[in-house]
Amino acid sequence: MGATPRAPISWHVLIGTLLCLLWTAGSARAELSFPALTGRVVDQAGILSAETQQKITEMSAEAEQRTGNQIVVATVKSLQGTTIEDYGYQLGRHWGIGQKGQNNGAILIVAPLERKVRIEVGYGLEGQLTDAQSKIIIENLIVPRFRGGDFDAGILAGTAGILQVITGQAVAIPEASPEDAGRQKTDDPLSAIFVIIFLLFFFGRGLFWPLLFMGSGLGRGGWGGGSGGGFSGGGFSGGGGSFGGGGASGSW
Repeated sequence: MGATPRAPISWHVLIGTLLCLLWTAGSARAELSFPALTGRVVDQAGILSAETQQKITEMSAEAEQRTGNQIVVATVKSLQGTTIEDYGYQLGRHWGIGQKGQNNGAILIVAPLERKVRIEVGYGLEGQLTDAQSKIIIENLIVPRFRGGDFDAGILAGTAGILQVITGQAVAIPEASPEDAGRQKTDDPLSAIFVIIFLLFFFGRGLFWPLLFMGSGLGRGGWGGGSGGGFSGGGFSGGGGSFGGGGASGSW
């Protein structure tokens, strides 16, 4: 006798299974919890000094006054089992960084537990702060300082690099830690030349040279001259901006 023919699988069963899978995935995403947006710096991981938080707040507030772009720094205790790309995309939408309709926000996210860092870029800034530029900032300004154990210097330098790109103004970059500076001096000179050419290509001559040579001015009173009064983080909120996954990530 021949084998009994199998009954065809109902389309209703297939569709129902697919919907269940989608619902499960959506529920897993919805379980992520995010820190409250309490200011331009949200240091949930507790790795930044009060002085660094104030400097970043002042720089970001001044940049927003000049350009309307919103920049926020967030350190998180945990990525809660997801990737920093997925976490960053959802955090940006949850906070609504950037102006509604312009989507001109960016978040520098640091997850020290997982040793991950990301620059999450809103739709409206993707043309200015490209994925390639974000990667350069991470690999050349942030990660080397993190490897030297200096979160304050790395996050300050990264923030300054972001602001330089989106404002078109020279921003002072803090010097690397002594340990990392020593390591960088022993690098292959040809590699250093390649990095300089690459940076010039993406940032432009007028932006990159001040970035390279201005030294540690952030540690002596802000960027672009700075103002004496400073800016308060109180009352800050996102403007309803949206994110689509633009930016870059790194690790150390």
